[in-house]
Amino acid sequence: MTTSTTPLADGFEPATRADWLNLVAKTLKGAGAETLIGRTADGLAVPPLFALDDASPPLPVAAAPRTGDRGWDVRAVTAAPTATQANAEALDALAGGAASLLIRLDTGDGAGGVAVSSADDLARALDKVLIDVSPIALDAGFLGPVAAGWLDDVAKAAPAAPLALHLDPITAFARAGASPGPIAAHVTTAAIAAARLAETYPKASLFLATGSAAHEAGGSSAWELAMAAAAAVAYAKALSAAGLGLEAAFRSIVLGVALDAEPLTSIAKLRALRVIWARITQACGVSHPARIEARTSGRMLTRADRWTNLVRLTSAGFSGAVGGADALVLGTYSDAIGLPDALGLRMARNTQLILMEEAHLGRVADPAAGSWALETMTDDLARAAWAAFQSIETAGGLATALEAGLIAEAVATGRNTLKAALSDRSLRLIGVTDFASGEPAPSAADAGAGLPAKIPDARLPGADSACPALSPIRLEDLAQ
Repeated sequence: MTTSTTPLADGFEPATRADWLNLVAKTLKGAGAETLIGRTADGLAVPPLFALDDASPPLPVAAAPRTGDRGWDVRAVTAAPTATQANAEALDALAGGAASLLIRLDTGDGAGGVAVSSADDLARALDKVLIDVSPIALDAGFLGPVAAGWLDDVAKAAPAAPLALHLDPITAFARAGASPGPIAAHVTTAAIAAARLAETYPKASLFLATGSAAHEAGGSSAWELAMAAAAAVAYAKALSAAGLGLEAAFRSIVLGVALDAEPLTSIAKLRALRVIWARITQACGVSHPARIEARTSGRMLTRADRWTNLVRLTSAGFSGAVGGADALVLGTYSDAIGLPDALGLRMARNTQLILMEEAHLGRVADPAAGSWALETMTDDLARAAWAAFQSIETAGGLATALEAGLIAEAVATGRNTLKAALSDRSLRLIGVTDFASGEPAPSAADAGAGLPAKIPDARLPGADSACPALSPIRLEDLAQ
């Protein structure tokens, strides 16, 4: 049997750009098409229509090849207050489809997390978890080297264990505005601990280089990417000084990025980060593709009408899948209120599983490639981020730029841009600025009891370092 194709366009004259401009002029009653050009928080232009002549050429966005339906690592957050509760959450997450765990430890900063004070506590939280099969990532702030030692005890030197130590003292410094001892000493200590463990766990990643602190404080995408790039360079230098070769140092670094509800910008952000990484590694004589852990934005989540967060999280998850994240961490719809319930945790997993197993978003590597709009947005964002990265390096590196207030000043500019967009309603929040339900937000969830008596002290000898803190904000609060 043969099938015939019906040419639906026959009989119609090809539409031209001039035809479109004429329609625009009529619709806008004489106003030019330039009035439709949008602007990102970085001031980058977003035209209403892209044609081939307007687009940047396709960029070499090197990503790990995707095989089968599981195109990325579904990573579940475990942050219950006690080791027993955390273990129940962890086992339920893995049984429910998660491929790895992100264990958020209580570091005594008031942000919450699993209260762990010893390797035995961490072992209880990971009881019956197959560590040599399921990657275990840590989020431990200044306690990173101590927590890495605990995880080493639990893993029992299993060489196949795909640990993700996620050492990241600079982000802890940026958020707190101070470090217990010199920040340079924290970076060095973390690098020495990482280099030691790298010999035992050849599959482990050691550092997390992220600009999430800038994003959550209101910073623009370019400065978030610049901070991640500068962190990667700082950690690679520290690992090299600790005895690792540059190839091994860059191979052990995972990049971090935050995804919000605006899909095109988030997709471009992921792709631009890979372009920047390729530029840095090429300059260092290293050839290793970027590995990116994407986490959904906390600043986009609202307390009011919390169910609307499900849509925001789904959009962010879609962006992470299309943008090529290697691991994806989805928050829950109630994160702005307090600890998530079982429904929230299950929805965070199932949203990813639907995107992966029903929408099959993991079957294509870089599906955005060739899109005139996304290629141009990627190129523009990568160039803006590279310029910001150069200014950080010119200032002496990320830690020095933080201490000098360079990052805080740039973040404040981005935050003011967001506030202005909310004020003139060019940026809207469903449930807050539009279609507000009027129902009061529920009270925060109970943090639980039975916490250990003492959290280890992360202090190192020497004077404390200080910088303007990149304190997290919520768009919901900026809109008030």
